[in-house]
Amino acid sequence: MLTLVIIGIAIALLFDFLNGMNDAANSIATIVATRVLSPFAAVLWAAFWNFAAAFIFSVTVADTIGKGIVSSEYVNVYLILAALAGAIVWVYFCTRMGLPISVSHALIGGLVGPALFTYGAKALVWSGILKIGLFIVLSPVIGLILGFLIMCIVMFIFKRSNPFKTNKLFHILQLISSAIFSLGHGGNDAQKTMGIIAILLYSGGFLGTEFHVPLWVIFACYSTISLGTITGGWRVIRTLGDGLASLKPVQGFCAETSGALTLIGTAIAGIPVSTTHTITGSIIGVGMTKGVSSIRWATAFNIVAAWIFTIPASLVISGGVYAIMRLFIAGL
Repeated sequence: MLTLVIIGIAIALLFDFLNGMNDAANSIATIVATRVLSPFAAVLWAAFWNFAAAFIFSVTVADTIGKGIVSSEYVNVYLILAALAGAIVWVYFCTRMGLPISVSHALIGGLVGPALFTYGAKALVWSGILKIGLFIVLSPVIGLILGFLIMCIVMFIFKRSNPFKTNKLFHILQLISSAIFSLGHGGNDAQKTMGIIAILLYSGGFLGTEFHVPLWVIFACYSTISLGTITGGWRVIRTLGDGLASLKPVQGFCAETSGALTLIGTAIAGIPVSTTHTITGSIIGVGMTKGVSSIRWATAFNIVAAWIFTIPASLVISGGVYAIMRLFIAGL
């Protein structure tokens, strides 16, 4: 059992690394598109603030992942391994294709698949799943609305300002907004892997009688997602940074600020939302202040299509992996 748990932790950290790779685009797409920082400097900046989140946020999102999707009585090491396999396969495929999918929802689909196919609906914690499902819709909408409103406010405040001075000011401000967004990214997404590792340890009997997230798990997950961010999914960065709308520093600042507000609010509330959905909605909201035609809707359509397929695809893959495990492992 100990060997399986160690393997499971290693795979979970691999998932965390891929999370950082794919979601690096969310943290730095706008700051690269506006040329405030070079791509390499931007990923180092984002990775630093990803890790800094370890000292700011509690583990409410990790608790939701660990206890709020599948009832603990149905969780075992093999189910977690199958969930991670389904999520990793889908995330890797989409990262290679340059699609900024939701890593969070790939993980959720990975958890639901084996439990649903093997034990039925009774194994699922529907209150937690419905809350997550609601914010699949709400997080991009909130990002879009906030992005539009913040951009309108900034345009009103600076409408008589010198364009050159305004652009220079927002070069600096975008460094701050990017840092805050990266904090929100770390505070939300690293915790998802924490929840997986904690439930893995709990189901293996290594946490005692009460579910909790050990300190070493917290720092391991924040370190790993930061390393993934440094590596960066460059195709995804290009898709988000240049593919949705043409951005200047002032627009990048507004998009990152609205995304950061959404992520930090949901992290405090313990709701595991998609950073991809959030920043995409924010970029579209900011872009719409220049008119609906300014949005590259073909790119937006491709992104939304990948979102729609994420949970079903990872659900089916993980369910299939678990079904194969049951053929060879007695007692599953």
